[in-house]
Amino acid sequence: MITNFKDPSYLQMGNNRQQHAYNTLQKLEIFATLAPFDPVLTGTIPIEVDISSSDLDVICEVKDEPAFEKLIMTRYNHHAGFVIRKTKKQGLPTIIINFRQEAYEIEIFGQALPVIEQMAYRHMVKEYETLQQKGPSFKKQVIELKEQGFSTEIAFAQLLGIEGDPYLELLKYAL
Repeated sequence: MITNFKDPSYLQMGNNRQQHAYNTLQKLEIFATLAPFDPVLTGTIPIEVDISSSDLDVICEVKDEPAFEKLIMTRYNHHAGFVIRKTKKQGLPTIIINFRQEAYEIEIFGQALPVIEQMAYRHMVKEYETLQQKGPSFKKQVIELKEQGFSTEIAFAQLLGIEGDPYLELLKYAL
């Protein structure tokens, strides 16, 4: 059972895909390079509901966007598919970086919000808690829906009978 998603070392003891993801992120020196921004791997790989097309989502707390962007540009702009976008998510300025490394699409997501308050982290924790409660057959059903093209949140909402916006309502789901 994972007790601290903020410490990526749990991935080293995980399944093959988690170990491979950890090794890929270590080769990129993601955790060391982005340490001032409190990087955390979120998404499906940490909670073992990933499929072959799952990416590596790293979220960061970014209060100094110019410094963050400069660091990212200096360190990762030579990777295939590198792109930087600035947008707003949940009403907050957001910087999103994408590139490829080995078998993975990497997404680095930054907001001026502590990582544990960001939607990706909150969703992952709620999904993990739900998986712990519902067991292996529920997990298998989530993966099956994901393989059919459903997003993780929509898959959970459908299986749990959650109505409304699955991205918001999932966070309200009482275990």
